[in-house]
Amino acid sequence: MDIPFFGLSVVRTKALPTLSPLEARGGWWPLLRESYAGAWQRNVNIDLVSVAANPTVFACVTLISADVGKMGLRLVQKNANNIWTETENPSFSPVLRKPNRYQTRIKFVEQWLTSKLLWGNTYVLKQRDNRNVVTALYILDPQRVTVLVAPDGSVYYQLSTDLLANLPQGSVTVPARDIIHDTMYALYHPLVGLSPIYACGLAAYQAVKIQENSTQFFANGSKPGGVLTAPGAISQPAADRLKTYWDANFSGENAGKIAVLGDGLKYEKMSVDPKDAELIGQLRWTDEKICSCYHVPPYMVGVGPAPTYNNIQALSTQYFTQCLQTLVESFELSLDEGLELPKPYGTEFNTADLLRMDSATMIDYISKGIGCGVMKPNEGRLLLNADPVEGGDTPYLQQQNYSLAALNKRDTQDPAPASTPPPPPPDPDDPPEPDDDASDAEDDPPEPDDTTERFQAALLAKVQRFTHAA
Repeated sequence: MDIPFFGLSVVRTKALPTLSPLEARGGWWPLLRESYAGAWQRNVNIDLVSVAANPTVFACVTLISADVGKMGLRLVQKNANNIWTETENPSFSPVLRKPNRYQTRIKFVEQWLTSKLLWGNTYVLKQRDNRNVVTALYILDPQRVTVLVAPDGSVYYQLSTDLLANLPQGSVTVPARDIIHDTMYALYHPLVGLSPIYACGLAAYQAVKIQENSTQFFANGSKPGGVLTAPGAISQPAADRLKTYWDANFSGENAGKIAVLGDGLKYEKMSVDPKDAELIGQLRWTDEKICSCYHVPPYMVGVGPAPTYNNIQALSTQYFTQCLQTLVESFELSLDEGLELPKPYGTEFNTADLLRMDSATMIDYISKGIGCGVMKPNEGRLLLNADPVEGGDTPYLQQQNYSLAALNKRDTQDPAPASTPPPPPPDPDDPPEPDDDASDAEDDPPEPDDTTERFQAALLAKVQRFTHAA
């Protein structure tokens, strides 16, 4: 049975006794149970808390979530020309500006992405009003959510206590229409997402262990562990006494002190020093693997050198297309369906907030856009955060430019007719006929010679053709 609760349709688990939880294979809980193929069969478990403490994992997750968070999230509407334009709606705009009572929009987006990048799943609880309109969104702890599937294929979510989301003690079950579920990579089941840590968890854990070993190494005064050997047999009590004495006087803060050995005792080191283990190369390898799984350019998180060419726009575009675009598109689509936006409404991140160009490139971009008639002057001023001006809402183009249709008509028209052939020469045997108008011509003024005008007209036509061809 459905019970109204907090604007939700809460379903008591007893009403649906055949709901089955999904298998969390490959992760989904505090232990990444399969950090690599076959790891679960060998009981190789990696703690997500330890992996998240890896500097490169932390840098990738925070970089991605912060970059998406700083892009403005807006409500858009498709106009008659099929163009998305920003708009306002009293039913949908408030929840995009303030998703819930304790988070700003930026922190909401950051937590959404952090949950997805670390756990592979983001669960968002929807709160509705009496109009059945979503008025608040609460991101849930992935460890407190279980996906349930009924025999008919309908999906439910079992939610444990979450005081921030106003979920009381115990557990409640809600239908899928009250949850926004954004999955990362669903390799085994469409409702079970896997984070990039599924692939790079072992490399991240290896780097953590390398750093822990290095910490112990330097805590011992950069002196490796070793063994005390005696020329003959010694009793166990004597061996324990020597070990205790050695640890107390020549390890930890006392490492590096001078030891005096007698009775033929000899000290030999056992552990491999950092130089022999190539720790720097190992750490670089693990960092590169983590960056490749998160699709983050390594230089952006301090791994390796930055590109030598100075083109901020190209670097930002590469980072957006290979790393952020899928996350952004999935976020927008999840919100569109979760808020149940009717056509022609939608949500959109303002990518211009991320892909900002340097001032010289921006001016060049705007000048070329206005010069070719693609951009209005006021649109270019908007990119520079300048007020619009009168007459700036009309695209302009230079008047000597011609449309393609006009040029095509000029190039495909019929060729000019051939000139009239000259008359045949007179017969020398025939006497010339008298010119009756000769006497009148002497009285009439001479007709103007149009040779100069025809020459100028022909020259102008050639200049115009040359200009069009250029």
